[in-house]
Order: sequence, then structure tokens, then C-alpha cells
Amino acid sequence: MPLTSKQRAQLRALSNDFDPVVYIGKEGITPNLSKQAWDALEARELIKVQVLKNAPYETREACGLLCEAVHADPVLCVGNRFVIYRPARKDPKIVLV
Repeated sequence: MPLTSKQRAQLRALSNDFDPVVYIGKEGITPNLSKQAWDALEARELIKVQVLKNAPYETREACGLLCEAVHADPVLCVGNRFVIYRPARKDPKIVLV
């Protein structure tokens, strides 16, 4: 189920102080990068990703591809960074309104 605008705003506020935990470089979105993002989402539920200058995608395209690969929802896409969210399978920490 897609996020509502209220939920997206809540998640945006939570992600303000985050540093990127996944970086998309010249290799693009590889199975290894998808696994890294998957594990980060399981641990944190909300992660920030940075698209480096030498990446083969624009930021929005990279966001869509990674979200599809890890079954996450896009929250925010600004500049060369984006934030994605997926509730943890066991013991979700973030409660959405």
C-alpha cells in the first residue's frame, strides 16, 4: 500500500538528520548493493541513499529501481539523494500515523 502524504511528511521529518548509508556508484544497482540496502532497511526501516556523480542513472531513476529491488516506498528525492522506507518484517520500530 503506498504511503499517504501525511505518512510521507512524518518520514521526511525523521530522515532530516540521517547520513546516507548506501551509495550508488558507477556499477549501478547490483545484487550486492540491493542486499546492502535490504539489510539496512531491515535494521533501520528508513534509509538515505546517495547517487554518486559517476552512477549510470539520474537520482529519480535510481530511486525507482532500488525501491523495486528491495520492495520499499520512496519518501523523498532531492538533488543526488533520496530516502526510502520499508517496515521491518520483525518488530517494526517506526509507527506511521
